[in-house]
Amino acid sequence: MDLVELQDVIERTYGDRDRERGVSATVAWLAEEIGELAQAVRKGTRDQQVHEFGDVVAWVATLANQQGIDLTEAVQRFADGCPKCSALPCIC
Repeated sequence: MDLVELQDVIERTYGDRDRERGVSATVAWLAEEIGELAQAVRKGTRDQQVHEFGDVVAWVATLANQQGIDLTEAVQRFADGCPKCSALPCIC
């Protein structure tokens, strides 16, 4: 699944609920999921890590949808390597 598909699926699945929750609460949920990912990376199994990475990406897609941000556009600045020095790998 690419980012456009992900944002579409998230919107169709959770969009109404996400808008009711609001941006502030979504940011809080995202922060909680990042904490769970940190715990899984430090002490979890690979399956737990995969699960938590998925949750974080889904919450990022949710927040992007709420803000009207196209994630493909957002990550485009990394397409040619480092956005600061334009090198691949980064030489900054």
